[in-house]
Order: sequence, then C-alpha cells, then structure tokens
Amino acid sequence: MSPSQNSLPTRRAFGLLAAAVLMFAAIRPTQAAAAGNSADKRRVDVQVRYRTVPLDGVDVFYREAGPKDAPVLLLLHGFPTSSHMFRDLIPALADRYRVVAPDYPGFGQSAAPQRGTFDYTFDRYADIVEKLTEHLGLRRYALYVMDYGAPVGFRLATRHPERITALIVQNGNAYDEGLAGFWDPIKTYWSDPSPANREALRWLTSSKATKWQYTNGVPDTSRVSPDAWTHDQALLDRPGNADIQLDLFYDYRTNPPLYPQWQEFFRSQRPPTLVLWGKNDEIFVAAGAAPYLRDNPKAELHLLDTGHFALETHGPRMAELIVDFLARHPAKKRVER
Repeated sequence: MSPSQNSLPTRRAFGLLAAAVLMFAAIRPTQAAAAGNSADKRRVDVQVRYRTVPLDGVDVFYREAGPKDAPVLLLLHGFPTSSHMFRDLIPALADRYRVVAPDYPGFGQSAAPQRGTFDYTFDRYADIVEKLTEHLGLRRYALYVMDYGAPVGFRLATRHPERITALIVQNGNAYDEGLAGFWDPIKTYWSDPSPANREALRWLTSSKATKWQYTNGVPDTSRVSPDAWTHDQALLDRPGNADIQLDLFYDYRTNPPLYPQWQEFFRSQRPPTLVLWGKNDEIFVAAGAAPYLRDNPKAELHLLDTGHFALETHGPRMAELIVDFLARHPAKKRVER
C-alpha cells in the first residue's frame, strides 16, 4: 500500500476534527451571548428604580425593583428614616418579588408640604400609601411593617383585608405590652399637648437621638453604617421638619385605640405572619412581639440580638428568613365573586 493511501484515514480524521472545532467555535459565541443575555436579564430584574408620582397634590417618592408580574412585597418604613432603610434588603428580594418601598410625605425624598396645607397624621399616610398601591396596580401584596410602618400598614390591612397575602412585622407595635418607659413623656404630651410638653420631645429629632436609635441595644456597633443616621439626620434638619415630626408624635395617640381592631384582624384573617424583632429595642420593647402569636398561633417569631433597626445588623439573616417564609406561604390567587 502506498504512503499516500496509508495516510488517507488520518487526513480524514483530522478533517472531521477541524470541522468540529470550527462548528464549536461558531456555536460557542452564540451560547455565550445567550448566557450573557440571561445574566443581563437577572441584573435588570433586581435593579432598583427610583420614582416619584404626584398623589393628591403631593410628590411621593418610592423605590421599586423586581419583575412586574412577581408577587408583591410592600415595605413601609419607620421614624426617623425612609425607604433608605431598605436599601440592602430590596436587591436581596427583587429576584423573586416585585418590591415597592415608598417614603411618606415629610420623610426621605417625598415632598414635605407645609404644616397646615397637609395633615401629618397616620390616617393620611395610610390614604397616600393606598393611593400609591392603586396607582401601581398592586391588587394584592405582602406587607413589611416597621415602627411607623405598623400603624400605616395595619390601617391598610383592616380597610382591605382581601389585599393582604402575608405580614412581616419588624419592631412594629400593635399591643400595649410594646409601649414601655420610652413612651412616658410622649403619653404626657398626648394627655396635655402644651407647648412645654411638645418642646420636651424635640430632642427626639436631634442627631444624638437619631444615632441612639440606631446603636442602642446593638452588641457590635461596627455593624451599623454611620451613613444610616447621618442620612436620616440631614433630612430631619430641613427647615420645619422637626415640627412635622412633633405633630406625628402627637398623632400617634390615635394608634393604641385601634389595637383591638388590628388584633381582631390577626385573629379572624390569620394572615401568614413572620415577626422579626430586635430584642434589645427600648422604643418598642420585645414584650410587644410575642402577643402576635397569641392572636395568630401560626405566626413565626424570631428574636434577634440587636436593637430598633435590626436590618442594619442582621440584614442578610433577615433576608434569608423572609425568602424562606414567603416561599412556604406563596400568595394564593383570590377567587373573584
């Protein structure tokens, strides 16, 4: 057999191998591009958007992220902060949920109308948030309520129980047991709204008090970003804002009389409920956490070794608990009658 004939199978083998290499080279960029597009889609899904919408003549700011068709989680902030408190939590949840977090008027990036032109009350805040949910087409949603977010959110829940798919309560009070010594001077103001009693509370809008709210009860304060309280304080220091906050301290008196109504909602509706509580909180003490289980025995309670702003120190752990909880309690489709 001639040398040329003997080498034919080898040449054929190399030819097939070369063709395979060329085909793989042609396919690989396409696959890489597809993978890149998928990664880009994931990044888009969790990208936070910052928007403002006029509601009843007031510009209301909100943060939003996640797929439009995903189950909705509405995040309601406390005092003295804003949706800024959810800055790390939102991206952690937005790959699974449509997350919306508004700022109340007078807080964060929302407008702060002059006193006398806007009623700074919890009823009014509930009105504004309700209008935002309707503007965005949020027909059903899970509620995350913290501090002031509790009286705002629980007003929404009792107005429209059919809209609530779950509750996540983080240091948000609905029981007399949660109001301890911190509230004594505020209760004095409720019973006697004199100028002297009002001024006695002005220190709560000071930088010292704001930092205290973030660091009190925190075993390791290096876990709390100073950006949090300096951001809040810059907004509190706007002209006239301290008096807005004092108005809200006075209006908080309207919340304890509603506790029985909210508790009846917990008992009768039994929404899936996750309670996450900084157990060292002196503003809303841990004694206010356990009663949620009294009214809804299927509620879940986690006491965390931290203070009032638990997300600052336990954010990753709380995100894990929220994802696990919502996965076990998916929003069920409501049958329209």
